[in-house]
Amino acid sequence: MSTLFLRTLREDPADAEVPSHRLLVRGGYVRRIGPGIWSWLPLGYLVYRNVERIVREEMDEAGFQEVHFPALLPREPFEKTGRWDEYGDNLFRLQDRKKADYLLGPTHEEMFTLMVKGEYSSYKDLPLCIYHIQIKYRDEARPRAGILRAREFVMKDSYSFDIDDAGLEVSYQNHRAAYIKTFDRLGLNYEIVSAMSGAMGGSKSEEFLATCESGEDTYVKCPKCGLAANVEAIITRVPNEIDASGIPAAHVEDTPDTPTIASLVEISNSRAELRRTDRDWEAADTLKNVVVMQVSLDGKREPLIIGLPGDREVDLKRVEAALHPVSIEAFEEEDFKKYPVLVKGYIGPQVLGLSSASGIKYLVDPRVVAGTRWITGANVRGNHVYDLVAGRDFTWDGVVEAAQVRQGDGCSNCESEVNIARGIEIGHIFQLGRKYAQALDLKVLDENGELITVTMGSYGIGVSRAVATIAEQSHDEKGLIWPREVSPADIHIIATGKEDEPFEVAAKVSEELEKSGVRVLFDDRRGVSPGVKFNDSELLGIPTIAVVGKGLADGVIELRDRKTGEQTLVPINDFVASVVALVTN
Repeated sequence: MSTLFLRTLREDPADAEVPSHRLLVRGGYVRRIGPGIWSWLPLGYLVYRNVERIVREEMDEAGFQEVHFPALLPREPFEKTGRWDEYGDNLFRLQDRKKADYLLGPTHEEMFTLMVKGEYSSYKDLPLCIYHIQIKYRDEARPRAGILRAREFVMKDSYSFDIDDAGLEVSYQNHRAAYIKTFDRLGLNYEIVSAMSGAMGGSKSEEFLATCESGEDTYVKCPKCGLAANVEAIITRVPNEIDASGIPAAHVEDTPDTPTIASLVEISNSRAELRRTDRDWEAADTLKNVVVMQVSLDGKREPLIIGLPGDREVDLKRVEAALHPVSIEAFEEEDFKKYPVLVKGYIGPQVLGLSSASGIKYLVDPRVVAGTRWITGANVRGNHVYDLVAGRDFTWDGVVEAAQVRQGDGCSNCESEVNIARGIEIGHIFQLGRKYAQALDLKVLDENGELITVTMGSYGIGVSRAVATIAEQSHDEKGLIWPREVSPADIHIIATGKEDEPFEVAAKVSEELEKSGVRVLFDDRRGVSPGVKFNDSELLGIPTIAVVGKGLADGVIELRDRKTGEQTLVPINDFVASVVALVTN
């Protein structure tokens, strides 16, 4: 450590939001260059390379073959698949000196498809699974959380090529099994959840989510039937239609000073003429109408209104997933001025406002079914309409999964109450089908000499993200705690004191351990206090720590387990053998 290019920090970086960001910077593993752009220092790059090695070993073990593509890619293939426009602002675009268009690859489906097209032409060549590990670029609008959400990152992406769907299913399951082995070796706790394919397209899709409170992905787990799914893939159990024949006609009422759902419910239950006869009004009886702006691939902006129960909030990620490839933006004050029919805070779907003449699309939550009874805006400031019945008093253009999924919601499989958890996406596997093969004309001759379109699968692992994810799951208040296989070293040996003997003994056992294949980080710094050395060892998170110091008088070296804190005194003569046995177990 006296010559290691390393500087640890005592204070957290000011912009750190999650533990991995804070500890990887403080431990001298990574450094920020710009928004979403990071460099790796020696210890960090050792961890990264260990993660990459594990990923590569498991891919090779599964029989997948490694290739390599550039990050700089031409425009034409992405135009043929529609993704030059579909990726929108997330794509880094550039031109060469001849004004030809290029992009920095966010993913490589097109390149893999064209590679196979150029080499293979017969069903006898398939199935095939190839992969690469490469830097990806995405112009994140809000890069955050250190290397967890960066604009430049490393992914392992692999692709399977089969002649039929049965073959694709086999390739998919082979990748699934390889991913399980990979993430188990990385020491991660994770869930496999049903997901949506998003911009990649395709059908069957699963995400590997590392369980983590700071994760950006929310998923649902049913404790009874075992359903696990990303919230974007959750299907709401639709209630039965209701007989509304006994519900009074809709009526508009003056409702001043009701800026919130809670205040609206309160006034509705406090005034005799507004009360229900069967029970009190609840927030779930109010129909909230949220306006957003939908932006198509060609940049066209149109308002969209989403109706949902007032006790729910809109989940924009669910909306975007449902309406893909349309993107969703906030509806601003200036937008309201352009659409005077929309009275902010008092929007209702009835004829007063949202008629066919308005030209505004209206989608509702699946809970809005025929016969349901609502309080909602009257399209007049300070007024609400009561006893508005779906199907009787208003209609809609379609149904969208838009509401946030909550703890205790009913499972779409078995109706039991579900649990909500958060996680970090570390892997995604999905069956692409023939989207890219059709667009790029990837065909082979079948056994009858007929041309058939190849079917594909796509499988990704966030390699650089995995480093941060492991840090998120493996740390305490003192610092990082690396699993041994990804740690930058097996043992952190600390020499303490002012005398030469501890440093000489520590140097000797370090050399012997390295000859035995043990990776050693040796703190040989002179003039640095034991307290600073101990703090650094806890921050850096090497799984085993050895202290060579006062114990030499009794012929022992102290071994500490970084994770459990357990301390063991080992005779000097037994030290090397004990550590080798510990590391190789």
